[in-house]
Formats: sequence, C-alpha cells, structure tokens
Amino acid sequence: MILELASAVLPEDARRALFELAYQAAVDAGDAITRVTFTAPGDDGEAEEACDAQMVSPEPPTRSQLARAIRAAGSLGPLAPDGEAFAAAMLRAVDSARYWQPPEGMDIVAADPAVRAALAEMGAGLDAHPDAAWWRRERTVEQWAIEFDPSGDGAPFDPAPTAASRWRAATADEEARARVERPADATAMFSGSWWSHPWGAPHTTGALPSGPPAGIPYVEDGFGWTHAVALPVAGSGRTYEVHDGADWAHLCRAYPLEVTGSRRHDWYRVTGRDGRWVLPDWARVSEAWDAVHLSGWGYLTAATREIAVDAEYSTVIAGWGPDETYWLTGLVRETEGPRVHWRAERPEGPWRRDDRTPEALSPGR
Repeated sequence: MILELASAVLPEDARRALFELAYQAAVDAGDAITRVTFTAPGDDGEAEEACDAQMVSPEPPTRSQLARAIRAAGSLGPLAPDGEAFAAAMLRAVDSARYWQPPEGMDIVAADPAVRAALAEMGAGLDAHPDAAWWRRERTVEQWAIEFDPSGDGAPFDPAPTAASRWRAATADEEARARVERPADATAMFSGSWWSHPWGAPHTTGALPSGPPAGIPYVEDGFGWTHAVALPVAGSGRTYEVHDGADWAHLCRAYPLEVTGSRRHDWYRVTGRDGRWVLPDWARVSEAWDAVHLSGWGYLTAATREIAVDAEYSTVIAGWGPDETYWLTGLVRETEGPRVHWRAERPEGPWRRDDRTPEALSPGR
C-alpha cells in the first residue's frame, strides 16, 4: 500500500526507475511480458529505434538507487494522501493479493530490503491518517455479513455452528490424499487449497468510517461486483484478536495442524519457501475461542507473506480480509435491524447505500 502512495509523489525519473526495476524483476522471475512502443502515423521507424536505444541504458537503475530516491522524496514531508487516494491504495493492496502465483514485479521490488526500509520510513505515521482509524480496532459490536449479487434481499443467515469441525475433517482428508497423490517437489506446477480461514464458517466485518462494511470494498481478488447486501449481525463469546504475525503464529503453535501436502505448491509460489507448513486447527481453536478477528493492521502487516512459527514450520494468512471475523461456534445471529443494500457504478467504488425496497431492486424495475 505504501508503494502505491509513494509512487504518486516520486519524481518522474524515480517512477521510471521503479517501472524498469519491476519489469526486470518480473522477467527474471520467468514472466512473459510484452513491451509495446507507440509511434505516430507515417513514422519510418527512426523514432522507434531512438526510443529503443534510450531504453537500453548502459547503466540500468538499481534498487539501492530507488531506495535513495524514495528517502529523498520522504525527506520533503510525510505521506499525506487525501481520503480518496488513501482508500484507492488500500483497495488495490487488498484486491491484488494472490496466493497461487509468484509475486508481481512491483511486489518483488518492494520486498527488497533497501527499498522496503525506505518505504517504511516514508510511510511512518501513515496509521495515524484519519481514514486509518479503524486499522487497529478490535472486533466491533456492530458486525455485518456480506452477500454479493444477492437475489432479492439475500439468503437466510446461517450461524453454521459445526463449520469448524467440518473444515477440520475436510482439511485432514485433503492433506492425507495430498501426501500420496501430489508431488513433493514444491516447484511442480500444481495447485490446490491455498486459503487459511475455516471454510464454511460465517464471516463478518465492521463498518468503515465512510459508511459501508469493510467486507464490501476490501475483497481479495474480487469478481467485479457492484451490488451487495449487508446483513446486521451480533455475536457473543470470546474473540481472539490477530493484530500482527506473532498473534497468528501463537494460534499455530497452540493448535497446530500440518498442511504441508495441500499447501506446499501454492505457498511456495507466493513466498519462495520450500518447507513444512502449518495452520491453526480451527476445530481445536473453537474449544477455547468463539471467534477470531483479523484487524486491518494485522492484515496489512502479516497477510500474503510467510510467518515463521518455529524453526521448522511456517504459515500464511491467506484468503482473509481486513477487519474480518470468522465465527467458530455459532454464537452469532442476524439482528432485527434491516438489511442494507450497497451499490457502486464500478467495482472499485465508491459504494453508496441504496435504501430502495427489495421489490424495487428486482430486475425490470
């Protein structure tokens, strides 16, 4: 997210260096990328040759040079995006999350130690931005379950009290089969389950300061939805808070479930690590906790990357969203408040509340 915001204030030569470095990183990683040069009608090709000559620089930019440019831009003042730019950067950071393919060129450059340190300096204090007030909050009392492209007013809410145990049985079965049927070579082109949430359990988010629940705009790898209905729900019991990677690693140590066979190939591609993998056993977690909440800060600082659990095992927070709560024991119900429809002209928003009746929202009206 910081790279998105930083690129808007970098000087032109630094933005060009960032593009070149990201392009080269993607090529080095094996991506097939085509570069297109546009020429004016009637151009005899000399302009294209001159452009190609300019692009073949005897001294290509380095990541350390980019890091220095970022620090120089940061020395002019802290990042201070307006609300629209802030929300757009957050949306792109969430939507671009992928757990079944290698990082893109921009992500590779941003992960370079020198560049990462420079970005961290430039983004220091960004969590104090007015629109980031919700990042560090714990699970709020008011929660919303989201259904995209609903039929009418949406389906009935299902508290799914046995979802964690059903997830445990299905995951154990897949892991046993994967150890026999799938290749042990982490680089093999094989894909399977990559997510780390308890599939089938109800999940909710709190409302953003701007109005809609966080689960509407901030969706990983979304499907281009422009209509959603939010169901008001309330839950009780004990909630485990995940504010950083250490909180997630603690769950994995306390309630370990090995998933090396089923996650090996996807998580190798996203992290570059070839080793043993573990997840929280959500069925065992449910014996002590009724819900697990991943804060916005926890998502931004810990999701989409390797989290070391101990000397042998690591884990990944995959498939969650910022400020998302998964309910493990069924202690969550829809409240008597009205369901709220939200619409956007484009998938990236902005989302606006639509208070028309379900009948008025039906096709043909």
